[in-house]
Amino acid sequence: MSILHRASFTISAAKLDQLPPPGPPEVCFVGRSNSGKSSSINVLANQKRLAFSSKTPGRTRLINMFGIPDPLEPEESLGYLVDLPGYGYAAVGRQEKQDWDEMLGGYLRQRSSLAGVVLMLDIRRGVTPLDLQLARWIAPTGKPLLVLLTKADKFAYGKRIQAAAEARKQLAAMGNIQAVPFSATHRIGIEEATLLIENWISPKVVP
Repeated sequence: MSILHRASFTISAAKLDQLPPPGPPEVCFVGRSNSGKSSSINVLANQKRLAFSSKTPGRTRLINMFGIPDPLEPEESLGYLVDLPGYGYAAVGRQEKQDWDEMLGGYLRQRSSLAGVVLMLDIRRGVTPLDLQLARWIAPTGKPLLVLLTKADKFAYGKRIQAAAEARKQLAAMGNIQAVPFSATHRIGIEEATLLIENWISPKVVP
């Protein structure tokens, strides 16, 4: 069993100063409000309702942390999966967008326990200007980036590979990038993504 399957809800925070002090490695998930972020977290954790998937894009405005228990010390966390608020939803006001940007950017730039970033992109949209803005926040951290090209079942295999190559090309300035076609509903790319995330959290632990 993957260590990700043991994840459970730990805390929700509306502001960065409400998060617990930095500690075990954290892998954060970020993407546009309609990129399939919640369903992707749920399928990686092999749970139906770990991450809340709202019917209204842009509704989830909290940082949600899910702890992974240490097999040797169950009361301690081996690491965390962190669900960051979706961005780019047009229906929210300018001030709310600014607050969102500050929270996302602050977490990505300042969180010392951040071990890696999972960026969700709808494979049909590719890399958008908003995604590139987010990438510029991530780049100075030097953290590895996994791009999950969600809804990959909408493309034939050859087109998926082309989309992954194009995403890597557009984000090449960020350095250490993996791009994986992914589908929560058709279970495409789950094993590859799981291995990368597990290695960020605990390279020495075998599930």
